[in-house]
Amino acid sequence: MAEDKQAIRERIWDDLEESGVARFPFPPHGRIPNFAGAEEAADRLADQPEWEAATAIKANPDAPQLPVRRRALRAGKTVYMAVPRLRDERCFLKLDPDVLEDYDAATTVSGSSEHGQQVGPEAVEEIDLVVSGSVAVTSSGDRIGKGEGYSDLEYAVLRELDLVDESTTVATTIHDRQLIADAVATGDHDVTMDLLITPETVRRPERGSQPGGIDWELLSDERLEEIPVLQRLRDGRLEE
Repeated sequence: MAEDKQAIRERIWDDLEESGVARFPFPPHGRIPNFAGAEEAADRLADQPEWEAATAIKANPDAPQLPVRRRALRAGKTVYMAVPRLRDERCFLKLDPDVLEDYDAATTVSGSSEHGQQVGPEAVEEIDLVVSGSVAVTSSGDRIGKGEGYSDLEYAVLRELDLVDESTTVATTIHDRQLIADAVATGDHDVTMDLLITPETVRRPERGSQPGGIDWELLSDERLEEIPVLQRLRDGRLEE
């Protein structure tokens, strides 16, 4: 029987805190938790062929993936981050290594909005690699985020725009303590991880199918009203 996702989140957050693995910001609860070894996990990701081949990466803004974002810019890769909650018409931040002068400042949560270029979805180039933050991940690649659903929704928007497809690798960097053996109930809208990178290991689960786009039936009227890009996609007004 699949364990409740929130129960798994609480267990992982508690374990990271009690074991001393969690790193700033504290507490790890309620967020994508930072962890000891995040730099080493980023280094290990950078050794993978999917990373080496990528020129444009979509990354999450959370603290444990900060080393990933910095490594990407230093390697000459363009980084795209979603505006929090996709709340603006121009719902992505573009970090261009050829334009930015201070990569360290530009890749922080606050610095990305200051130094990055806010662009609409029509200005985003094709994404070669997606890097997601996780609270927990199963050995088969099923991911548990912090519970708000934005990571999966961001992927679905990119898929609707043909900026990612079935072959686009989705990776996550986590601590080994975030790998779980539990069965997790997933839906068709859930994005599966193709690469599980820890400070010590690389795992490549057998690839399954990814969401083909937005599942409109799962979106409440409230969420549709809060996210302009969803309204435009639904109404066929993205080119406006």
